[in-house]
Amino acid sequence: MHSVTPKGVAAPVGGYCHGAETGPNSRHLFISGQIPERPDGTVASDFDSQCAQVWENIGHVLKAAGLGYGNLVKVTTFLTDRSQAAANGAIRRRFLGDHKPALTVIVAQTLEPQWLLEIEAVAAT
Repeated sequence: MHSVTPKGVAAPVGGYCHGAETGPNSRHLFISGQIPERPDGTVASDFDSQCAQVWENIGHVLKAAGLGYGNLVKVTTFLTDRSQAAANGAIRRRFLGDHKPALTVIVAQTLEPQWLLEIEAVAAT
């Protein structure tokens, strides 16, 4: 992945890049919106636990495809409450480290009211 940060655009603030470019022979994995459900079907009640579970779920999908968090090129996060943005960013950085894919965060209603977020992603080699 090659980060694209053009002149004439404000520098990214936070853990993302303005654009992520992959090569012509790239393999892409489109990850459906991951929800905070644990393998046993339960859902934690607090945001931090739910967010970490979503990232763990994404990690399992990546691993099943032979990829890792460093292969993510685009991440879209849907939060149910704007006040969750800072915690979301901190937890995302725990999983991504210095890796900065293209990123969008949207405040929206999730399908199930107990889900405080949902994250979809695209990975590439």
